[in-house]
Amino acid sequence: MYFDHQAFAARYESAIAPLTAYQYQGLDGLLGSLQLDPDITDLRWVAYMLATVKHECANTFHPVTEYGADSYFSKYEPPTTLSVRLGNTQAGDGLRFKGRGYVQITGRANYARLGTALGLGSAFVTQPALVLEPLNAYRIMSLGMRAGLFTGRKLASYINGTSCDYVGARRIINGQDKAQEIAAVAVTLQSALEAALLD
Repeated sequence: MYFDHQAFAARYESAIAPLTAYQYQGLDGLLGSLQLDPDITDLRWVAYMLATVKHECANTFHPVTEYGADSYFSKYEPPTTLSVRLGNTQAGDGLRFKGRGYVQITGRANYARLGTALGLGSAFVTQPALVLEPLNAYRIMSLGMRAGLFTGRKLASYINGTSCDYVGARRIINGQDKAQEIAAVAVTLQSALEAALLD
């Protein structure tokens, strides 16, 4: 799938909000990655991924780091229940492995698992900031959403040839947090993508 990026951006601005130069740069790069990804074969997946990034990255369309003062990340520190779930085992892991990227992966275990899944070994554990590089952030999002590596839920379970459950698809990332809001954006983006799709 290839898209006319300017036509898509114009539709986006008409339906949602004007884009700053920084937002346009991020959205343009992300759309470029999506259209070149051989594993993305459904335009609705593109719409849902873009809607997810819009929410997770505070409308910037660039990989971001989870907001908060250093003290905020103490909730991820051992021996809290949350730290156990995230695989944080060492002092400082809460801050070191805070949310990053397009989909805000969090915790030592997730950084390790996704680095291994992408063939990068322990790179994300030894250098957590690598998750912020756009190519890495994109690969994490694409593989994670398609293969169910975030919550065990896969994109194709909600959006496939016979159905399109944008609300339920939020379970791929984060339960049903903001599910309706993200779904509404996905519907709008789907229309914009359909209008910008090149033959």
